[in-house]
Amino acid sequence: MTSKSQALLNWIDERFPLTSTYKAHLAEYYAPKNFNFWYFFGSLALLVLVIQIVTGIFLVMHYKPDASLNAAGVPVAFASVEYIMRDVPGGWIIRYMHSTGASAFFIVVYMHMFRGLLYGSYRKPRELVWIFGALIFLCLMAEAFMGYLLPWGQMSFWGAQVIVNLFSAIPLIGPDLSIWIRGDFVVSDATLNRFFSFHVIAVPLVLLGLVAAHLVALHEVGSNNPDGVEIKKKKDANGIPLDGIPFHPYYTVKDIFGVAVFLIVFSAIIFFAPEGGGYFLEFNNFIPADPLKTPPHIAPVWYFTPFYSILRAVTSDFLIVLQAGVAAIWVWALLRAPAIGKAIATAVAVIVIPGMFFIDAKFWGVVMMGAGVVVLAFLPWLDQSPVKSIRYKGALTKVAIAIFVVAFVILGYLGVLPPTPGRNLTAQICTVLYFLFFALMPIYSKLDKTKPEPERVTWK
Repeated sequence: MTSKSQALLNWIDERFPLTSTYKAHLAEYYAPKNFNFWYFFGSLALLVLVIQIVTGIFLVMHYKPDASLNAAGVPVAFASVEYIMRDVPGGWIIRYMHSTGASAFFIVVYMHMFRGLLYGSYRKPRELVWIFGALIFLCLMAEAFMGYLLPWGQMSFWGAQVIVNLFSAIPLIGPDLSIWIRGDFVVSDATLNRFFSFHVIAVPLVLLGLVAAHLVALHEVGSNNPDGVEIKKKKDANGIPLDGIPFHPYYTVKDIFGVAVFLIVFSAIIFFAPEGGGYFLEFNNFIPADPLKTPPHIAPVWYFTPFYSILRAVTSDFLIVLQAGVAAIWVWALLRAPAIGKAIATAVAVIVIPGMFFIDAKFWGVVMMGAGVVVLAFLPWLDQSPVKSIRYKGALTKVAIAIFVVAFVILGYLGVLPPTPGRNLTAQICTVLYFLFFALMPIYSKLDKTKPEPERVTWK
């Protein structure tokens, strides 16, 4: 650096921790040297978040959250999206980047979460990192759901109607709660405006805060690696981890390669298949919303369908299975769990088992759908294995993860199809398998035969 540029940098450092922040989070942040393919998805998630924010800003410049009809008899909100697509210079590519980016966001986040599941990135000392990640996932679902209503097409309108009506299943407060969420007795202009406000302002602010907390917590404890070895335990005389390398330039260069590959695939989808075969943008969403005409089949976007399948799988007959499952967990907790676990299990069993006799199955479907997301946050305490990484776990854990992934994919596929008795039975079986993965984890993770973790990271 020249003397003038160094002087400028010194002036900034005296007033703002620029150099120290750069060193702490890039140049002197030591990451394990054995990162593999699975570690691309964290940085890709950050990239897609930036794409969504930037494209969203430009879309808001032309979008109008108004459900009233214009002179042509088309809702103003729907017409504004058409205006962006047809008349705004470059509007079509910005809209497609945003709509395709929503699906890309969930793809990279699902892959990022799966990597954490494989290598035990939720284990001590990264419990808080994982909890922040689970909260980010919840925020993403809220953000995507509210944004899905904004085009005001048929599937947007009726999908929102179905999901918001689920809240009416909550005993006592349900009907009033659903009216309060909609701002009206049906999905209307009031619903559109409040969903627009949350999608554009409220949820993104919370999301950005959680992402910042996620990264700060990660850099405080350090990154996990495919071996599950804590690199901070082995340091040289200067306090530098022996198995670590500076994040910059080594992993910034590696991430740039991942970004380049991702953008090639992302661009190909935008230019050649932006609707993703009807999974990213459904056919019915190219039709203006009509409150008097219900589509023959209503389903959410693909990234919600696994949890939507869990919702649909809970019928009055299926409640018997749920009662048996809760009773079994209660008995196990009484026999093996610590005192606090016994107390929690007893409280849940006393409320849930009798409640399934008196409260409608629709409510328990909503509970199960929410539980399917929330249970992810409890992984740090459910996994009792002495090792972190799948590399050193035994056959029991590997089979359990394989069954879990297959059940999740099947649930996602069934969620986009109209229900039939056979599909509903399959969804119920997969729902049981989904929750058994978590419920039995304290047992099979203890019984599993593991290999000893290495002292240092390996290059497998």
